[in-house]
Amino acid sequence: MLAERGHFDDGRAAGAPRLLAGEPACAERWLSEAPAAARTEGRTGHVSWHDDGRWLHGSACIEVSGGARLREDTRALYADLFEVLRQRGDLHLLKVWNYLPHINAELDGLEVYRHFNIGRQQAFLDAGQRAFEGAPAACALGHHEGPLSVHFLAGRQAPRPIENPRQVSAYHYPSSYGPRSPTFSRAALVSLAPGEETLFISGTASIVGHRTLHAGDVGAQTAETLRNLEAVIASAHAQTSARFDLRTMDLTVYLRDPADRAAVEAVLAASLGADAPGLRGALWLHADICRTDLLVEIEAQGSAPT
Repeated sequence: MLAERGHFDDGRAAGAPRLLAGEPACAERWLSEAPAAARTEGRTGHVSWHDDGRWLHGSACIEVSGGARLREDTRALYADLFEVLRQRGDLHLLKVWNYLPHINAELDGLEVYRHFNIGRQQAFLDAGQRAFEGAPAACALGHHEGPLSVHFLAGRQAPRPIENPRQVSAYHYPSSYGPRSPTFSRAALVSLAPGEETLFISGTASIVGHRTLHAGDVGAQTAETLRNLEAVIASAHAQTSARFDLRTMDLTVYLRDPADRAAVEAVLAASLGADAPGLRGALWLHADICRTDLLVEIEAQGSAPT
């Protein structure tokens, strides 16, 4: 299974960040090289899934109401996700894309993202999944209308979690960031094909230790984000002979304010090169970041031979 970017309908459109205004219609979809006879699909609770015998891609959406309801809905959605993995042969969760309506808004005295983290972590614990070390790669972004939506990739092989030495692991954040810590690793390394490794880097922002740096300065935040991405890649290189290059990886750039596009692109071009394939093919999306003082978040994925 591989990701392709091009001009086609985005299957994540319901409850997902939108392309920046003026961007050409472009999206990402996952393709399988398995013969049609080997592919199956179905629905389990909230989750629609497609399985090619090696890898499984799934999506789920659920409408959001009050804070307590959001926690329970998140837990229920993830419970369905884990039931799919169990039914399909105890598959391993590799990467999760979480899109929350109004992620920074307050519901019943607590931020939406913090309600979500309570429900997500509880679902991991209920299912006996790794909620701390060994958690999958993930991102969590906000959109402005529609349901909570979760999209995921799973496989028969367990990923090797990658952390960033410049950052406190998200699952070890202090309680000042919410009653339950976020449940994800900074990246996941997995073999999606013989002789090849794939690195899924989680949504990455201008955080060092556990604190946001460069509040209000989108250019400096972008530069700090790049330093974090490179640190994650260096950590991955310590675990594999595969060599990843941010310039050629698939990039998704989430911006809180679409007007920041030029400033962010200038920093990326100066670091990666204006003609870098990753920058030329990047997806630029309008999304709220999980902290109100974060202006940009970038995720990356790519494969390399071993």
